[in-house]
Amino acid sequence: MNDAAQQNDGTQGGDEGSMSRRSVLWTTASVAGAGLGLGALGSSTAAAAIGRGPEAAADLAEAPKRQGRTMVGVPFDRRSTVRVGIVGLGNRGGSMIDLFLAVSGVQVVAVCDPVKAKAQRAAAKVTAAGQPAPAVYTNGEDDYENLCKRGDIDFVYVATPWDFHFQMAKTAMLNGKHVGVECPIALQLDQLWELVDLSERTRRHCMQLENCCYGQNEMRVLRMAHAGLFGDLLHGAGAYNHDLRGLMFDPDYYEGPWRRLWHTRLRGDLYPNHGFGPVANYMDINRGDRAVSITSVGSPSLGLAEYREKNMPAGDPSWKETYIESDRTISLVQTAKGRVIRLEHDVSTPHPYSRINSLGGTKGVFEDYPARIYIEPDHTNDNWGDFSEYQDWDHWLWKEHANPPGGHGGMDYMLVFRLMQCMRLGLVPDFDVYDAATWTSPVPLSHLSIRAKGAPQQIPDFTRGEWKKARSGMDSENPEKA
Repeated sequence: MNDAAQQNDGTQGGDEGSMSRRSVLWTTASVAGAGLGLGALGSSTAAAAIGRGPEAAADLAEAPKRQGRTMVGVPFDRRSTVRVGIVGLGNRGGSMIDLFLAVSGVQVVAVCDPVKAKAQRAAAKVTAAGQPAPAVYTNGEDDYENLCKRGDIDFVYVATPWDFHFQMAKTAMLNGKHVGVECPIALQLDQLWELVDLSERTRRHCMQLENCCYGQNEMRVLRMAHAGLFGDLLHGAGAYNHDLRGLMFDPDYYEGPWRRLWHTRLRGDLYPNHGFGPVANYMDINRGDRAVSITSVGSPSLGLAEYREKNMPAGDPSWKETYIESDRTISLVQTAKGRVIRLEHDVSTPHPYSRINSLGGTKGVFEDYPARIYIEPDHTNDNWGDFSEYQDWDHWLWKEHANPPGGHGGMDYMLVFRLMQCMRLGLVPDFDVYDAATWTSPVPLSHLSIRAKGAPQQIPDFTRGEWKKARSGMDSENPEKA
């Protein structure tokens, strides 16, 4: 797939307006460009701790007192129609609306984007699909709050730049809505804890909509792992290695351009979810095992500056930026059972796309990009096997929807279909706020570890002990054929 097709970043990119957002993001960059990192972004506990040094953030790994009740195993309320509000209608949201409209039993009630043309295009898609015209919210940066206040919305989908994810998820839950957010769900440890606490208090699900968990290969490996074909699991790996240099310097793709500016703020893994989520599912993280620590190292930050030197004209705003993000970040996550997960992030250097997607156990190993497998007793003589021979292990979603619509090879549709199915039938979601917090925690923690020359950082137990109880996750049965 090409760069644009591979994206899952929730951008609201475009050159059609929204000067307020552009102004805010560029103002932030002028501060972060001084190399102050995340500590320059606000006065919250996690931001301040990172600004003072890794040691000051150590206490954030301790679980604060629970304010509500656990959301583990909590089902949605059953409903015949799921009423959806969509916030952010750029590259990601503008395409995902097609998938919500493609699923029966779903109505898009409201859409929101400060760029009126984008909201109008989305509204036109809704009526073209035969649904009533949605309410349209385009009155500035905060109009999403009015969308969240509506009484006729069950689920809010957030596809905006990362800077807004936390506040939008928080606002949705405070207004009684379940919420799903593009990656990452937040960028600071205290924000992750706040979302966990708020989900428990409001009894509303807050989910990281990690589409890669629904990839065909990922779901096949999941079922094989749970059936014991890999034996006792030992190690896994996941990544977001994707050359985004051209897109990050394209002002029409990343508005602001907000994504490149994060390379002036943090040194760690900015986008761990695509790699971490699937491997966490294989290993039943938060469902019998948990991630306990992360150790990260990072290369020098050279790629974006070199690309700018070759491609950007004098006077371009990017020349005011100082990049500190490591071109290649490598992290090792240790689990309570002693397993090891390797995470990688690299969007600043030339290389083919890869999420690595590897899993190994006492009976063999799977590696992706390209997909190949070696398990006993099927394979011998050090020759990789053909993964396509294991199609019988495909998840029921891929058997029921062999040619799904939408991007990323169909995984986006699988995510939307399954989430909406869980809401219609009153099922427990495939993943929850604890998974969202765990999968996103490497963002601040890898930064801290790199600053501390690779010192391990503790990953909080966001479940507060519930991880010790085995429970179901994505390896589900078709509820409509039970």
